Amino acid sequence: MKKLIVTIVLVISSLSFAQEKSKLSPEQQTELQVKKMTLDLDLDANQQKELRTILLENAKKREAKKMALKEKMSKGQKPTTDEQFEMKSKMLDDKIEHKAQLKKILKPEQFQKWEQNQENRTKNLNQKRKNSKEKRKATQKIQE
Repeated sequence: MKKLIVTIVLVISSLSFAQEKSKLSPEQQTELQVKKMTLDLDLDANQQKELRTILLENAKKREAKKMALKEKMSKGQKPTTDEQFEMKSKMLDDKIEHKAQLKKILKPEQFQKWEQNQENRTKNLNQKRKNSKEKRKATQKIQE
């Protein structure tokens, strides 16, 4: 009986521990991104420095927007369709600006490889979403 109780306690504690998300600061996110891009694209020190400043600025902007949206949602206010349109439009403008900045920093071969990585990432995310949606539908049918 003791072993059973100890086992249950261990399982519950490990499950609750596994659910905690570690949140990285914008600086930490930036550092990891720069290192990953350095490995993928073989960046030199100057490119890393320029990229670090751009990515850090973007991460801080993103974090500020996220906090503002969370605050608004916690008050029970959902964004209107016009606000959603503005947010999506601004996001796309930011992506265009980011791409232009990267094009200035990276060599043509590096930029091409970066674009290919982004395309592959998008394909993988879309596939994961599709699989997740299919799994949810399957579980709903089972539950019915």
